[in-house]
Amino acid sequence: MKKLCVIAVVGLMSFVFAASAAQAQGNVKQGPEITRDSDMEKDSLHNLEAARLYFKLRKAYVAALQRCEEIVAGYPTFSRIDEVLFIAGKSNLYLSEGKGKQKPSQYKRPGPNSETTTLTPEEFRSEARDYLSRLVNDYPDSKFREEAMADLKLLGGAKPKDNRQ
Repeated sequence: MKKLCVIAVVGLMSFVFAASAAQAQGNVKQGPEITRDSDMEKDSLHNLEAARLYFKLRKAYVAALQRCEEIVAGYPTFSRIDEVLFIAGKSNLYLSEGKGKQKPSQYKRPGPNSETTTLTPEEFRSEARDYLSRLVNDYPDSKFREEAMADLKLLGGAKPKDNRQ
C-alpha cells in the first residue's frame, strides 16, 4: 500500500510539473536570443554606474562621455545600452553648450599624426545627434526615448536608421 501511495504521489507531481513547464512555453513572441557575457555585463554595468555618477551628481560630462564610449566600443550588446547612448548623447549636447564642471577642451580624442584633438561645439552637437538617433531608431521601447526625441528636435531631428550590417 505504501509503495502504491508513493508511486501515485510521484506520478502526480510529475504530471503537475510537466503541465506547468509546457504551459510556460506558450506562444511568447520575443526577439532573437542574445547571449551575454557575464563578465562583460558586470564590467559594463560598473562603467554605467560611474557614468551616471559623473553625469547626474558631478556634472562631469567629459568623464561620463568617456565611460559611455568605453561601453559602446567594448560591449555594444550590453543589456542597458539604451541608457549608455542617452548619457553619451546628453553629455555631448551639454559639452556643446559649455555646461558642466568640466570644460569641453578637456575631452581629448586621437587625431592625425598621433596628436590629440578636442571637438568644436558643432562636432559635439553632431555626436549628440548620432547617439540620440541610434537610441531612438534602435530602441523604440526605451524609457529614454521621449527625452531623446525632444533633444533631437533641437538638433535637426533623428538621423535615418543605418540598415547596413
